Amino acid sequence: QVHLVESGGGLVQPGGSLGISCAVSGRTFSSGRMGWFRQAPGKEREFVARKWWSGLSIYADSVKGRFTISRDNAKNTVYLQMNSLKPEDTAVYYCNADGGAGTQSYWGQGTQVTVSS
Repeated sequence: QVHLVESGGGLVQPGGSLGISCAVSGRTFSSGRMGWFRQAPGKEREFVARKWWSGLSIYADSVKGRFTISRDNAKNTVYLQMNSLKPEDTAVYYCNADGGAGTQSYWGQGTQVTVSS
């Protein structure tokens, strides 16, 4: 079975930084995509960032320049470094992995990130 386990969420003040990570077990996605989505209360889940095995990264406009996605293929782990956090970044952050467009997609259980003073 494939398991994605996020860690590192928590409470941070506006303008602060936080890093979250997602460890994948049960399958290697070294040639696929790994990324992050988030869901705020009362809102639909939205795309945050994604990174391909080739190194290509894409970001949602709302986080571009503030968030950085990285991955360690050897550890089958993806990271999200979040800087200059805003209250509107508050959400449950979900890790996602798949072998590419049209393949089965896997999700983690989510980690809460709260930006508040």
